[in-house]
Amino acid sequence: MNIQVDDLSGPEIAQLLTEHLNDMHATSPAESVHALDLSGLKKSNITFWTVWENDQLLGCGALKQLDATHGEIKSMRTNNTARNKGVASSLLQHILRTAMEQGMKKISLETGSQNFFEPARRLYQKYGFTECGPFADYKLDPYSVFMSKAL
Repeated sequence: MNIQVDDLSGPEIAQLLTEHLNDMHATSPAESVHALDLSGLKKSNITFWTVWENDQLLGCGALKQLDATHGEIKSMRTNNTARNKGVASSLLQHILRTAMEQGMKKISLETGSQNFFEPARRLYQKYGFTECGPFADYKLDPYSVFMSKAL
């Protein structure tokens, strides 16, 4: 597996993010979908990575800098054909290491509360994330679970 910073210009990542957004809209009301599209992920305070094996895109994820000491995980997604192969764990560990190297003291995320998101919540719990209240600009939402971890 090769994890690399991505400029979001390739057709493979456009397709994976389209699938991601489609799934988010299929499982949550529109006002409860917080996934970013391509343009949202190209902001200067976001670092976006893709995970590759040879020429096959396996997954993606991003780190959004909320302030000097607080980051947010965004757009974690594993390609359907690469599920249960350690892609998400490898990428999450990479993001956590990067956040620590950048001096962040806390990392947070928002994920869904529905059964569809149970594997994601289990992954985050495995790496020490615990539920918390809304952070940044988020509001309480029955379709959202907020989690954070001290680094």
